[in-house]
Parts: sequence; C-alpha cells; structure tokens
Amino acid sequence: MAPASFNQNSKTVCVMDASGRLGSALVQQLLHRGYTVHAAVQNHGELQSFGEVLNCSEQKKLRVFHSDHLEYHSIMDALKGCSALFYTFEPPPDQPTYDEFMAEVEVRAAHNVLEACAQTETIDKVVFTSSVTAVVWRDGLSTMSSDVDERHWSDINLCKKYKLWHALSKTLAEKTAWALAMDRGVNMVSINGGLLMGPDLTITNPYLKGAAEMYTDGVFVTVDLKVIVDAHIRVFEDVSSYGRYLCFNHVINCNKDAVKLAHMLLPPSESSPPQRLVNEF
Repeated sequence: MAPASFNQNSKTVCVMDASGRLGSALVQQLLHRGYTVHAAVQNHGELQSFGEVLNCSEQKKLRVFHSDHLEYHSIMDALKGCSALFYTFEPPPDQPTYDEFMAEVEVRAAHNVLEACAQTETIDKVVFTSSVTAVVWRDGLSTMSSDVDERHWSDINLCKKYKLWHALSKTLAEKTAWALAMDRGVNMVSINGGLLMGPDLTITNPYLKGAAEMYTDGVFVTVDLKVIVDAHIRVFEDVSSYGRYLCFNHVINCNKDAVKLAHMLLPPSESSPPQRLVNEF
C-alpha cells in the first residue's frame, strides 16, 4: 500500500473486471481523461472492441491483462505500477448467474483483490463497486424504512431466507472488502449503485429479485451508466472521499415508472408487458 506521501500526479490505474458494461465504460472514460489504464479481464478477446472507439494516443495508454479474480498472482500482475484500482465483480464465465453459491465466489474474489492491493506498494486507493442491494434488505420485507443511507447494511439472514442471492453476495463481499481494507490499511471507498440501466437489461437480472418489495418501500432505484462511471472517477480523484456512497439518479416509485421499466425488460418481440410483470410492482 502506498504511503501517505503518494504522488498524486500518478496517472496509471487498473480497472478489474474491465469486460462488463461498467468496467469497459470506466476504461474508456479514464483513457479519455488521460490516464494510462491496465484493463484486467477474464478473457483477452472481450476487449477487442475497444480499438474501434479509441484514438491512437488512447490505444497506446491501454494495457490488457488476463486476470482471474480467484487467482492471486494474476491480480498482482495487473496492479503492478498502478496508483488505484477500480474493482467491479463480473461472474465467472462458467457460473454466469447468481445462486446460493455465488456469494462464496464473490467473497473469495473480494478477499483476493484487497489482499493484492495491500501487497502492492503503489496502490493508493481502491474504488470498490457494490450495490444498493447490500443496503436496503433489512428489518423484514414488510418493515423496510425509507430512512436508508450508507450506514445501513442488508440483513444476511433475511437475504438467505428469501433467496436474495444478489443482495447476499454483494453484502458479504463488501463486508469482506471493508474488513480487510481496515485491517491492512487500504484506502478504500465503495460505490453502492442502483439497478444499472441499459439496452441489455432483462427480467433475469439478479438485482430484480424482490423488486416488488423494493418498489413498495420506496427503495427501488436505478442508475444510468454515465452517472455511475462519473461517480467512480470523482471519488477516486477527490482525496477527501471516504466510506460508502449510494449512487442512483432515479427512483421507481409510481405505477407509470414501473410500467415503463416492465416494457424495457421485455424481449423485442413483445408488444406489451404481461400482467404478472406489471403486478410485480
């Protein structure tokens, strides 16, 4: 971990996993801002499309690393020479969906990444991507209070009881990261984002488990890609940033918004949302 006298002019950062929507958008925006970026991916081929949107000078500042969240040494290789890590978990290719086993995978990944950061002398800051689902599931499904802020954590037992695997994974992984960061002196901030909006959003997104309850209690929030990317970079560049940050720019709290979202979740061949989907909200 870098000492307090870290050179703030360092412009080399790592994005891991850079293959997802958020990770790839972070890579592009950081390159546009003049950073040299180590893009860590689980599959080298996943970043081939970057060449189509980057100019020559930006391409020269991009280095792609094969990095497995569960393979410590590959993480260390990607971090070498970097002043910061932007970490966002992407499920392994052989386990693409969230189930009761994903929490263990995500916790192990978070532990490995934070331990690698603690062992990398040049790392001055970690921006850890978590989720609003690590915050809102508490006190029972019917008694969630509207006074939700970054001090709150989702209840582990409640998540297990109602099979909220996304919330369980994000909560346990973020808690693991914070515990290790505090123990090892890693300067970390977390971004707890809402449901990430985009053209690839479908009804199978694990964030949507329990959407009806979140809607009822006024905590069903979404975030646009540009907003959450900007939030990540802002907390990195602001030396005074610390702790957890809830990140969203829209609340689904009326029937009109719920129906609009339901339309978005439908496959292109459908013309209207099925009543069961509308009723979820």
